[in-house]
Amino acid sequence: MADEFAKGLGIAATAGLAWMVLSGWYTTPGFEDTQLIGEVPSGLGMYGNLALILREATFWLAIFGMVFFWLVIPAVRQIRQSRA
Repeated sequence: MADEFAKGLGIAATAGLAWMVLSGWYTTPGFEDTQLIGEVPSGLGMYGNLALILREATFWLAIFGMVFFWLVIPAVRQIRQSRA
């Protein structure tokens, strides 16, 4: 079970760091303003829009990665052991 915890933690750390970097670049209007969750700027080009899509994807990857490796896989293993 320690390997599932490590995998979930690795996914959360990597995806969370990517989300924070992209949020810092695109949704932090100023140092003393709202940071990481500010307004998304308008008029971005193709790469800016792709970065915002990647930002959303890394957020949900962090959430679902932790849930999958910390809850779903151990629960499935417990169910399999109880049926055997």
